[in-house]
Amino acid sequence: MKKLALTLAAAGTLLAGLAHADTLSDVKERGVLKCGVNQGLDGFASKDDKGQWTGFDVDMCKAVAAAIFDDASKVDYVPLSAEERFPALQKGTIDLLSRNSTWTLGREAGLDLMFAAVSYYDGQGFMVPVSKNVMSALELDGSKVCIQSGTTSVLNAQDYFKTNNMAMELTQLSSLDELVKAYNEGKCDVLTTDVSQLYALRLKLDKPADYIVLPDVISKEPLGPVVRQGDDRWLNIVKWSFYAMLNGEELGVSQATLDEALKSEKPDVKRFVGTDGTYGEQLGLTKDWAVRIVKNVGNYGEVFERNIGANSKLGIPRGINQLWSAGGIQYAPPIR
Repeated sequence: MKKLALTLAAAGTLLAGLAHADTLSDVKERGVLKCGVNQGLDGFASKDDKGQWTGFDVDMCKAVAAAIFDDASKVDYVPLSAEERFPALQKGTIDLLSRNSTWTLGREAGLDLMFAAVSYYDGQGFMVPVSKNVMSALELDGSKVCIQSGTTSVLNAQDYFKTNNMAMELTQLSSLDELVKAYNEGKCDVLTTDVSQLYALRLKLDKPADYIVLPDVISKEPLGPVVRQGDDRWLNIVKWSFYAMLNGEELGVSQATLDEALKSEKPDVKRFVGTDGTYGEQLGLTKDWAVRIVKNVGNYGEVFERNIGANSKLGIPRGINQLWSAGGIQYAPPIR
């Protein structure tokens, strides 16, 4: 009975702590958002020539900061490896993780985390030298495969090769830089990870044009921002900061059209910009929270094209990340 009482007391203490979690207040008091990002992945999270962080995932951090502070620069970026990312969030080292992370049941239920949304629908693929003369992943039997440890890619690759009765020699490396180095040095003839990362990593190779990304996609990799469980208000702020960017694109509200949108009499646009309703206040933010995001960061389409889209260095097609109304599957709940 004594052991049971102690167990119940400990559980009660834990639940009480979770119930009183208030990340928004902590962020406001600190005056800056602590956001975990990739250590360096072109198009998603990297430092530019001026030492400023840029990228698709970085813009998610900026969107949350903009919603809270009306200032996208109020972010303290914490570069993290694949192995470091979730423990850093669990320990409270960061408030938000925006680091090309796949939403899985095990990561939510097993690590007490919550994925706020799917910011990028991805899947695992393969990159091979053009000289290998391979057109399909089914031709990779007997390949030497380089892969990043601590990721969902490892099990995906093992499952794929086993299912298709193919052999492989797997080399696991802890960082993306190590992967690129090993690949450049010819220590493996296949590189596998999320397709989005393959496009980014190809730019780091000595001769990018000598490599192709195969059309095969072998897994579902819904990527998105992550928070700790136990703080529903913070989860809602991160979730709706992303959905504001999606709704902005769908409504035609961009950085270029924002002034016009603020004068609009359309009901859905008025709710979006905060001239009708109290949706921002319901989140614990201001009426113009969505305006702040678009003004400082842009809508989803602007963020995508600027960082990873057809007009960027990566040149990734929108594909299924196009809006649902344009043939894709990106779909935001309405603000109403």
